[in-house]
Amino acid sequence: MKYFLTTPIYYVNAAPHIGHAYSTIVADAIKRFRQMKGDEVFLVTGTDEHGQHVERAVKDSGLTPQEFTDRIAAAWRAQWDELHLAYDSFIRTTSPQHHRTVQWLFDRCRQNGYVYKGQYTGQYCVNCELYVNDAGPGDPCPNCGRPTETVTEENFFFKLSAFEGKLLKLHEEHPEFIQPESRRNEVLSFLRSGLRDLSISRTSITWGIPVPGEPKHVFYVWFDALSAYMTGIGYGGDAQQVAQAEKLWPADLHLVGKEIVRFHAIYWPAFLMAAGLPLPKRIFAHGWLLFQEEKMSKSRGNIVRPSPIARVVGIEGLRYYLLRDIVFGQDGNFSYDALVTRYNSDLANGLGNLASRTLTMISKYCGGAIPDPGGSAEGDIARQGRETISQAAACFENFEFSRALEAVWALQAAVDKYIVENKPWALAERGDAEPKAQLGRVLYTAAEALRIAAALLYPVLPASAERIWQQLGQAGSPAQQRLNALAWGQLPAGQKIGKIEGVFPRLDKAEAIQKMQGLEEEAQKEQAALLGKKATPAPPAAAAVPAAADGKISIDDFARVDMRVGLVKSAERVKGADKLLHMMVDIGEPAPRSIVAGIALAYTPEQMVGRKVVIVANLQPRKLRGIESNGMIVAASLENGAPVLAGFLEDVPVGARLK
Repeated sequence: MKYFLTTPIYYVNAAPHIGHAYSTIVADAIKRFRQMKGDEVFLVTGTDEHGQHVERAVKDSGLTPQEFTDRIAAAWRAQWDELHLAYDSFIRTTSPQHHRTVQWLFDRCRQNGYVYKGQYTGQYCVNCELYVNDAGPGDPCPNCGRPTETVTEENFFFKLSAFEGKLLKLHEEHPEFIQPESRRNEVLSFLRSGLRDLSISRTSITWGIPVPGEPKHVFYVWFDALSAYMTGIGYGGDAQQVAQAEKLWPADLHLVGKEIVRFHAIYWPAFLMAAGLPLPKRIFAHGWLLFQEEKMSKSRGNIVRPSPIARVVGIEGLRYYLLRDIVFGQDGNFSYDALVTRYNSDLANGLGNLASRTLTMISKYCGGAIPDPGGSAEGDIARQGRETISQAAACFENFEFSRALEAVWALQAAVDKYIVENKPWALAERGDAEPKAQLGRVLYTAAEALRIAAALLYPVLPASAERIWQQLGQAGSPAQQRLNALAWGQLPAGQKIGKIEGVFPRLDKAEAIQKMQGLEEEAQKEQAALLGKKATPAPPAAAAVPAAADGKISIDDFARVDMRVGLVKSAERVKGADKLLHMMVDIGEPAPRSIVAGIALAYTPEQMVGRKVVIVANLQPRKLRGIESNGMIVAASLENGAPVLAGFLEDVPVGARLK
């Protein structure tokens, strides 16, 4: 089955930052997952190179528009190649083929009676390339907050108002068309306020695709950019390319940032309806990747680029952090500290350590061959392995990457515990038959769980999963593993393992952060040279901000409080302390947290087990009654002093950050 997906077509006013990388890494992971399901996947990305914003940036650079866009587009493509992102088509909107696609789509809309010539006077946001119909002179743009500009010019107009009813019906009857639900509600609200006809050409700028037969007009950048999805699969090309395009269209998934929902969920389907073409099947608008609680932007000077991170933590470390720590669809806050912490805890100490210790024991105790499980490797780990296959696949299908990874790491934690409890090193010291058979079962079970994990992690950690797969002695690649055929017990006994090598070396946090920030400063200078501008300082790590004289704290102070969703796994009263409960709380880390809280007078241990709570996760650990408490449960205090735990009406994933 075909599966066609796209990233946004990125604007070339600057080189890519980590927020852009996040969108493209997600697309790459989806592509790999769909391929493991047996789909023929085609991924389009590219650069949007026209518009007033670009025209003004060119004036500052001293370059011609084509020289400027050539430089920046090359930087974008080089970045995706450095990150080993498996795109199939990189489209530039300055290409002749794309010009033909845009003009072809325009002609179809005009021939069907949905285009007319008129004059526009109103407000325009240059930064967002957005007409702001309800704004007055100087009013801020509703998207970015910058002042709008008054423009008066002759334009071609698209009869957007003619599609108001059809678009409402589309979004009301097909809730899956735009996701998540919060973005759908935003689109419905905009539609119900009424649609006005849309200007789709400009005469006040020259850098754009010319309208056929109208030399003074160039296409509005969004009519231009959205059409790139079609160019990327062959529209605008020769007969063979168009035939390929017709097999792939419509898109199965457009991945976009939340700030461009309106263009994709309203303008784009209206253009396609007007042209008599099929609509995309789904649009998913994810949140922003923030730095110190602010959206990354050139004007704020808080850009973080992917290359410095990939060179220190590794490409796979960056991929894992973004897909594990950011709940897809929501905003997420980037932190160097959290990145290295997650890498060390989950990859170096978690997956990497499990692979190394399991394979080393097989080499030492079993002659380097997968042991015979003795007729059956059934048990709790096998059952959890089967459940993990089903759960992780379902989560990937629903773009719940964090929950999919959480499930795989829960399996790893169970295997770690299983190894500790069964002590294969002790079994190996005894020479009789029964311990030897048990040793085989234990190490086979650990190795099979590792194989399952490698297969499920391939969409997120393709290179690392490949290395673990080969070290297990498996033929081929996890990429060739069909998820519907993945099952427990497929690891062949007697199979020779490969050469054992560390997959995730542990990092010194302070040293790694210092290296990343130093490389970020170098990257700033490289981009400045690329654009002919002066470099801005690299964004610092969060620094202490003193409280105001009135005792109020800044948003920076609040941002340093790391609050997570936790699931209480066990709870018991603390001996000799009427008010204290000792709980083990899962917050998405390899092992549950030990937390002691003064809530025993209001909640029994039985009431707490299985309950989701809010945890302050970055407090200094302390001991209460001799028990270490590594975090704090958030609760309100009533007038009588009784605590009431903070909770949630909706289902939220364990480990999600609160903002």
